[in-house]
Amino acid sequence: MRGWSVPDHSPAVEAFWAAYRAASGIDHDRYDVVAHGHTPEIADALAALILAGRKRATASLDRDYGPGKPPRPAPDDHVLVVDGSGRPACIWRTTDVTVGPLGGVTDEFAWVEGEGDRSRAVWLANHYEFFGRQAAREGFVLTGEEPVVFEGFRVVWPVPDA
Repeated sequence: MRGWSVPDHSPAVEAFWAAYRAASGIDHDRYDVVAHGHTPEIADALAALILAGRKRATASLDRDYGPGKPPRPAPDDHVLVVDGSGRPACIWRTTDVTVGPLGGVTDEFAWVEGEGDRSRAVWLANHYEFFGRQAAREGFVLTGEEPVVFEGFRVVWPVPDA
């Protein structure tokens, strides 16, 4: 689930990215900054799951991308994750992206997303609640047919322990 508020590129974020650039040898500054969930506490918890190696996927509504909005995530994108205080936690590189209906989430994806008990049932309940808040704010009806972007990733910074 992408952010409760997408932070700006603070000096701490820029320094974290610069350290990754220097260590990895990449030659661009194309990255998104994301805080996951809808509160600082959830952003902290989800960043911790990523750092622990349990969370390796996320989902967002496809309606959040396109003309006049950010582009849809794509393989090889970089995302700098911040915690609930806006402090850099890690950087991931997107590995795969698929779009499908909310109700079509697989057991495998729910497991890889790593939240709750990692079951499809809990995944659906959590995401209907999270995306339902957006639907209420934006005035659309959330159904199981709502297109969702299912995004897999691997952490590239700090370099995970082997």
